[in-house]
Amino acid sequence: MKLIRTIFFSLLFLLIALPAYSAGRLTYYCSTDIPWCELMKKEFEKRTGIRVAMTRASSGETLTKIRAEKSNPKGDVWWGGTGDPHLQAAEEGLSQPYNSPKLKELHDWAITPHKATGGKTVGIYLGALGYGYNKELLAKKGMPVPKCWNDLLHSAYKDEIMMAYPSTSGTAYTTLASMVQLFGEDGGFNYMKGLHRNISQYTKSGSAGIKASARGEITIGVVFVHGAVKQAVKGFPIEAVAPCEGTGYEIGSASIIKGARNLDSAKKFIDFALTADVQSMSAQVKSYQVPSNKNAVSAPEAPDVSSIKLIDYNHALYGSKAERTRLLKKWDAEVKVLPR
Repeated sequence: MKLIRTIFFSLLFLLIALPAYSAGRLTYYCSTDIPWCELMKKEFEKRTGIRVAMTRASSGETLTKIRAEKSNPKGDVWWGGTGDPHLQAAEEGLSQPYNSPKLKELHDWAITPHKATGGKTVGIYLGALGYGYNKELLAKKGMPVPKCWNDLLHSAYKDEIMMAYPSTSGTAYTTLASMVQLFGEDGGFNYMKGLHRNISQYTKSGSAGIKASARGEITIGVVFVHGAVKQAVKGFPIEAVAPCEGTGYEIGSASIIKGARNLDSAKKFIDFALTADVQSMSAQVKSYQVPSNKNAVSAPEAPDVSSIKLIDYNHALYGSKAERTRLLKKWDAEVKVLPR
């Protein structure tokens, strides 16, 4: 009898404790640089006591993962990475609405994706597209100094440029969509074909090219401008370029995954991520995007986006599943297959 009572009360304790245990966890998918991902994880755990399991992957890879897990979601919240995949996730019913009390503190551009998706995603930072080059390698090889997108088509840069695959990287997809908007579809694809001839390697992650440039492995990396600034601040001989013709930009976003097992924790994470002092912490890990909270403080090293010629990037169109799929298929059929 004593044994039965012990088992009974043990089971009762587990049943009572289980909801609290579940509520005290979060599975977090992150698509920014690893140091920033880890900082967010540690700070959220510190402030809330919620235990976080983190997976880091590019935005394109994360979208693919969330699709694969649709019938049995493993993740709770997706933070970071370009906004287009977040918009596509919302369109496909892979994320769910949440109206954070922090919305009133955000810039209008950060609210735009929230309104467009019925609350399924929200902007957390803005970053202008561009590239960076290794000044020492450029001088050593006697190459001209690039200032524009069209400069990258010069034959002097053959095998000297690295960028990511548009299908796996939000950075690279933003590049493709930006060229189409800058030069028209025919002109944009002609540009991508010309750039392809000078590409040394396509990578999975958008930041890989500028990191390789910083290490002296390649001269030029196509990246968001803040990514090039980050390498320069670290002490590498990198010069950031905001191209003269104008350029596209990302609205880095955050979304709660539909079917999240730890929904309350996911909502708390979104509130946390939109808080001014949390966004101001990005400088600690040398991440120099423009924060979405109006009260957040940008690092002094961050690019001044007011001095960059930003195009009127159509996030709604180029973030849609149909347009994204069409452009990626066209890139695979017309650009990827070409010799280099």
